[in-house]
Amino acid sequence: MIMSFYKRLRELREDNDLKQREIAEILCCSQRVYSNYERGDLDIPTEVLIKLARYYGTSVDFILNLTNDKRPYISNEEAPEKPVEFVKKTPGRRL
Repeated sequence: MIMSFYKRLRELREDNDLKQREIAEILCCSQRVYSNYERGDLDIPTEVLIKLARYYGTSVDFILNLTNDKRPYISNEEAPEKPVEFVKKTPGRRL
């Protein structure tokens, strides 16, 4: 069975020995609102997901249970200066 992202959110908090009240303070919301996030009773705004990912040092995809890779993405500031090379698609050529 696939774990819901609400359970992952709770596990991240508990793994960091935080109470709901403490993470709610970090997010500038009430404990009740945060509890509703963990139970899935309230949709988590994108900006809150981003803040949680940064706080826990992971990616939004990990929090949403879209990946099991806890590593955060490289930010634009950390990205290498070398430009990304794209493969030019030519007619009849499959990528």
